[in-house]
Amino acid sequence: MSAIYSLYEGSYSVDKTKVFKPFDPKIHDPKDRPGSLFIHVHPFLIDTPNGLVLCDAGLGHRQENGELIITENIRKLGFSPLEVRYVLMSHLHQDHVGGLADTKTGEITFPNAKYVIQEGEWQEARKTAEPEIQEIFDILEKSNKMLFVEGDGEVDGFIEFKHNGAHTANHQVFFIDTELGKCFFGGDVLPEPEELFVSFVAKYDLDGRLARDLRKQYWEKGREEGWIYLFYHSKNITIGKAEQKSDGTFKLVDAV
Repeated sequence: MSAIYSLYEGSYSVDKTKVFKPFDPKIHDPKDRPGSLFIHVHPFLIDTPNGLVLCDAGLGHRQENGELIITENIRKLGFSPLEVRYVLMSHLHQDHVGGLADTKTGEITFPNAKYVIQEGEWQEARKTAEPEIQEIFDILEKSNKMLFVEGDGEVDGFIEFKHNGAHTANHQVFFIDTELGKCFFGGDVLPEPEELFVSFVAKYDLDGRLARDLRKQYWEKGREEGWIYLFYHSKNITIGKAEQKSDGTFKLVDAV
């Protein structure tokens, strides 16, 4: 039977320095971090009849023992990083790519996986990413494990990708067929569930108006088709689905 897991990496604040600082509301005051966004980080692992699928790869932070948080989380679920068959990358910003490779060993984190990346996103990231991220890209490039895609299409008949831009010029979203239903991973175009119900234009998006309009489309279509939504930066519901209320309107509920 299919299963969906959040590989939760923690809560962080990030400001214009692009440094992700751990944030615990029990001990930290947001007023001490002016101009910051406060986010959670949730890569997702999906156990499908066709193998393990990873959606984005987190920050690449480590536990005290030196192991990447993302691989430790996978092992805690009873799986091995060697079992991951596909790594689906919505885009290549720092908080999504850190776990793709281990810069201490110089090896990719998921050696038996194909890394599905929009080629235009890769080309742009190679020009603009910070040096520490370029080191990860160097390792990935040497691995010859990247599956570059363009526009819309599918992989192996159970993964559909769609170029949607909005957050970055070549951002993409994914639909993964599972025994539980169709999973929708919206990356940073739909990173938090609250964004389904509030119409706003975000400054961190390349095209905030397009992102706003896409979120509306994803909610309308997804509730009709019964999608399972995966929210990468959610602070509450990380894996959700639409449920109709007695008055005929819909709300989002936990899907697990």
